[in-house]
Amino acid sequence: MRSSPRSRRRALGLVAALGLLASACTGASHRAVQPTPSAQAIPAGPHYAVPPGIHKIKHVIIVMQENRSFDSYFGTFPGADGIPMRNGVPSVCVPDPQTHTCVRPWHDTSLVNLGGPHDLKDFVADYNHGKMNGFIRQALVGLRYSCKTNLNNPLCTVGNRNRIVDVMGYHTAHEIPNYWTYARDFVLQDHMFEPNYGWSLPAHLYMVSAWSAVCANPKNPMTCRSNLGVNKLVAARQASTPQYAWTDITWLLHRYHVSWRYYIVKGAAPDCAVAAQVLCKATGPGSRSTANIWNPLPAFTDVHTDRQVSHVENVKWFFHAAKAGTLPSVSWVVPSGRVSEHPPRNIAYGQAWTTSVINAVMRGPDWKSSAIFLAWDDWGGFYDNVAPPRLDGLGYGLRVPALVISPYARAGFIDHQVLSFDAYLKFIEDDFMGGARLNPATDGRPDPRPDVRENAAILGNLVNDFNFTQPPRPPVILPVRYPRPKG
Repeated sequence: MRSSPRSRRRALGLVAALGLLASACTGASHRAVQPTPSAQAIPAGPHYAVPPGIHKIKHVIIVMQENRSFDSYFGTFPGADGIPMRNGVPSVCVPDPQTHTCVRPWHDTSLVNLGGPHDLKDFVADYNHGKMNGFIRQALVGLRYSCKTNLNNPLCTVGNRNRIVDVMGYHTAHEIPNYWTYARDFVLQDHMFEPNYGWSLPAHLYMVSAWSAVCANPKNPMTCRSNLGVNKLVAARQASTPQYAWTDITWLLHRYHVSWRYYIVKGAAPDCAVAAQVLCKATGPGSRSTANIWNPLPAFTDVHTDRQVSHVENVKWFFHAAKAGTLPSVSWVVPSGRVSEHPPRNIAYGQAWTTSVINAVMRGPDWKSSAIFLAWDDWGGFYDNVAPPRLDGLGYGLRVPALVISPYARAGFIDHQVLSFDAYLKFIEDDFMGGARLNPATDGRPDPRPDVRENAAILGNLVNDFNFTQPPRPPVILPVRYPRPKG
């Protein structure tokens, strides 16, 4: 198992930076990721050369599903940096403090999973100083003690608290055939890390702004301070009320006259089952009751300043635009709880919904100039064996599945670069804004963010997943294997 002094220093520094202690377990191995040679710092400014060919992509579509680790979906995918094996049997295990055994990853054929808690403290416990062996312990802790208070523990929503903890389970093409087909035909990214430690809301904030913070004055960006808890009182406020004062990517999109839409689905997010119901109120134009933790843009002050709150729309308009060939330059597409794959939702429904989104793009006239970035927002408590690299005091979090689907995507390519959702913003900035960045020194709207995440030396570049010299590849229309659920 790979481990270096540098990675060990990272692991110790992470816990010190968080000021938290993880449970000490033995019996598991781990791997730490180092920066790849191609992941270099990319300066933003007049001398930055935008990658050649990138402008063939006229439409970027980011589809964000929920709560799966890389190993839980692609840990046995051929050629990927997945679950370590010896003679076809997992060679790693995680201690179970209840049975005093060490549990190896196992093939879970169930379409309904429970996962485990996935808040900041759960990341620290699962990570456990880089040992990557706290998953079962933390799932049991959550099961026993935190059901009344932990909004991110799906074990508390199913009624039967005696069910076997399934955080060590993984899926294959048998359960998620379409996702594995996309991985075989296009690009699978096996070092995509959640940009932050913890749960859905900060992950979605990073997805649109490369930062997560709490602001004392929602009208003054300089009052914002880094916060991964994004305290639940803030999260529970009506999301159409400005509360995030720092700058998000739509500020630059508006400034550069780049069209965008954020598409959401009618139906509550799964957190509604365990959270105060105030989290689940309608959150602005087009929200149709989607919880604001997955729909943060209406709460950004600059979106109101630009008068673009109405750009958050019902996903039905995405399907209309895909069919008509009128997709905006940048789209985000997020599910409802029922089709989100967030435990304990049936993953077949989520795969079917995601396939319908991708099929809509592939069938439409914009396919020949589109790039679809599909990812899952956090690890959901599921096992992953790779210790994430450390970046500033807020990330990276655990690995999540991620795919690139495009007529210019490299066929059957596995991208080993270190990536996070910050790479999506970098690609958008390079494609549509000449390499401009969410940089307080240059974006015209200063805030006190700790760094410019898109310029991190460790962050890879998504252009490496494309071959812009090849003829556009034809679509790969896949069956929607389950009826698309209503809602």
